[in-house]
Amino acid sequence: MSERTTIVVQSGDMDKLYSALIIANGSLAMGMEVSLYFTFWGLERLKKGGLERGPLSRMHLLGLGKWMVRRRMKAARVASLERLMADFRELGGKVLACEMTMEIMGIKRQDLREDLIDAYGAVGSYIADARKSTVTLFI
Repeated sequence: MSERTTIVVQSGDMDKLYSALIIANGSLAMGMEVSLYFTFWGLERLKKGGLERGPLSRMHLLGLGKWMVRRRMKAARVASLERLMADFRELGGKVLACEMTMEIMGIKRQDLREDLIDAYGAVGSYIADARKSTVTLFI
């Protein structure tokens, strides 16, 4: 049985989504299986056109902070969230969308990017993966 990383992506903040995807891609590169469980504001980022829209968790400054961070990231040649997600999917990472969150927040399947989602599930799906995981994170 291979080692696993399971990450709950609860936050929709840009910097936290970067953290989740960087850790996830690093785990995949090290030969681990990885599952990302998108719930609440994290699930908002799986909406069509939503991946790059999240605010910064701190110093958002009405969008100015995010603009400054993106500018610095571009200068440092940091990959975009779209690129990191594409790499994650190409390396075999799995994405689960929380159905309970969809119901609570009024999100429909047609609102989401089907190309990013492997499955829809609930807490039982997360627990099944997490109990077999070497690394579990809540971001």
